[in-house]
Amino acid sequence: MSDIVEQYVATWNAEGPERDRLLAAHWSPDVTYVDPLAEVRGHAALSGLIDGVRAQFPGGVLTRLSAVDAHHRQLRFSWGLGPAGQEPVVIGFDVVVLDEDGRIEDVRGFLDRVPA
Repeated sequence: MSDIVEQYVATWNAEGPERDRLLAAHWSPDVTYVDPLAEVRGHAALSGLIDGVRAQFPGGVLTRLSAVDAHHRQLRFSWGLGPAGQEPVVIGFDVVVLDEDGRIEDVRGFLDRVPA
């Protein structure tokens, strides 16, 4: 299960064709992503959301901050977003549900720390 989280993180840090490749390989075409600031469905909408977050935090990288806790087809982990090698500006955790093929089908995000 930690491999899918590594692909999740890689997707958030990728751009252009590399992100498209990761979305196609590891995310359900009908993926739903919901957090306190966004609700999107599908690869194109999720990619647009990622672009928006990356524009808001230029140079920011997403990193996994916790171990992956998983059972059945669901998992959760904490993450941070900020400049590489520095304290994250945003910290949150996500609950991810996989489809029967092991692709990310549903993400429920929670924000623990956001800039003022």
